[in-house]
Amino acid sequence: MAATLQSLRPPFRFHPSLSTPNSNPITTTTVNFSSSKLMRSKGSVFFTRTYRCSVVRASNSEYSPSITENLGDVSIFTAAGQPVMFKDLWDQNQGVAVVALLRHFGCPCCWELASTLKESKARFDSAGVKLIAVGVGAPDKARMLAERLPFPMDCLYADPDRKAYDTLDLYYGFGRTFFNPASSKVLSRFDALRKAVKNYTIEATPDDRSGVLQQGGMFVFRGKELVYARKDEGTGDHAPLDDVFDVCCKVPVA
Repeated sequence: MAATLQSLRPPFRFHPSLSTPNSNPITTTTVNFSSSKLMRSKGSVFFTRTYRCSVVRASNSEYSPSITENLGDVSIFTAAGQPVMFKDLWDQNQGVAVVALLRHFGCPCCWELASTLKESKARFDSAGVKLIAVGVGAPDKARMLAERLPFPMDCLYADPDRKAYDTLDLYYGFGRTFFNPASSKVLSRFDALRKAVKNYTIEATPDDRSGVLQQGGMFVFRGKELVYARKDEGTGDHAPLDDVFDVCCKVPVA
């Protein structure tokens, strides 16, 4: 990690912690990296840098009330290859749904997230919450993840053109993908990551390689109301599922 971050500065800005009237406050977490110091390794000398920043964790305040309707008009695909409208994925009256947008089906960190979601599905089901996982790539790429992880295909959807990601204004770009400090937290989940990618295949990567620069996010809806929104700051910066469950438990289920 030290070598990777050598002499690099974050090519992006972090949003400050803000609260707006009639909106949920934004929760922030401070990310710390080791202080700058000289390091030696087998005769080589290199430096590490320190980055300390507040990272936006979750807020739905940046989205307009029409975001669910805009998202509802987006057409994606089931893992079996059938087109489906977002608004048909859950009850638009009172149903509660957790929508997890993975980066892409060839991302090892997304296999880890998918594995965690799968293990938590019974908990979602018992709470009357529908689990929806979406990834960037064609349906055949989604099936690779579903079959090899494995992951329930009836919960998995493909968005090859990143329409839902654009509608939700999720982060995209080289800096976010490779150099965001928030990405380092995946190192603390190394054992879970290694287990999740036991049957991993790089063939699940989208044919359109521009898709690998897409970041994901986590959203909770009650009918057409967005009650929780969190954009991944970087690769592997997934929403804590305990926070997501806490939101779901506070939302009345019809």
